[in-house]
Amino acid sequence: MTRVAAVDCGTNSIRLLVADVDPATGQLVDLDRRMTIVRLGQGVDKTGRLAPEALERTFAACRDYAAVIKELGAERLRFVATSASRDASNRDDFVRGVLDILGVEPEVITGDEEAELSFTGATKELTGRDDLAKPYLVVDIGGGSTEFVVGDDAVRAARSVNIGCVRMTERHLVRDGKVTDPPTPDQITAMRADIEAALDLAEQTVPLREARTLVGLAGSVTTVSAIAQNLPEYDTDAIHHSRVSYDRVREITESLLRSTHAERAAVPSMHPGRVDVIGAGALVLLSIMERVGATEVVVSEHDILDGIAFKAAEEAEAGKQGG
Repeated sequence: MTRVAAVDCGTNSIRLLVADVDPATGQLVDLDRRMTIVRLGQGVDKTGRLAPEALERTFAACRDYAAVIKELGAERLRFVATSASRDASNRDDFVRGVLDILGVEPEVITGDEEAELSFTGATKELTGRDDLAKPYLVVDIGGGSTEFVVGDDAVRAARSVNIGCVRMTERHLVRDGKVTDPPTPDQITAMRADIEAALDLAEQTVPLREARTLVGLAGSVTTVSAIAQNLPEYDTDAIHHSRVSYDRVREITESLLRSTHAERAAVPSMHPGRVDVIGAGALVLLSIMERVGATEVVVSEHDILDGIAFKAAEEAEAGKQGG
């Protein structure tokens, strides 16, 4: 087993995984897995720049993570940055800050690379499950973008499109600097049209309707699962590999889009950082399920973060053999 650290810095959250990994067998044992809401993508869709306060929140989380990585003694660290930092004109400020704190440059990866890492993380442990038919469609609903990957044991097609829970909220549900509480029917209709146009774009590259099993990743999907199970608090073990029916996803989405901020915040399993963006994230999931005709979504807590860890372990092993 090789001890590695993986950091996934997205539009809404930054996450750390320190794990012992055997890339040959697909075994991954968590030592520390944590998430911090930093909203790095705050305003990027409008300004094209990373906000100074968003950068400082992200760097504060990086300093916390550096202490954990040092304490646990990871052999290799890989830091992957996704949608927000890809789009920003001042991304060099972000790169310099991460390098100073963690000693590695963030890899600002393409949407296709992001999709492949998500697929690896989500499906490596599903191999041999005869209750889940292939091909899989893995959808990773992030803050700024959503990745679509179809594959069996390997990726057949992938596409990233700019529909994420933060981007859709900022684009459609904000009026006078505040999230509309609750959204108006016209706002929801406009957001739905935007999502459908993005699905049309994804479908040009990825055969969405060929999938036999839909696997959903990231906070919007896991939160919908937690709500579906009426969990008294967020419970990773209960959420991982849970299944949520289309009817239940539709009920939850409609309820979230009718609710006020206070009502959403009162949901026991709701992370405070998701209260304003969960309605948009749930609508993205529902729209995908309708497009592909999925009767259920298999929810995975293992995603791009695990994919990054597997790749880091493979690189560490290759380095040892090469040395």
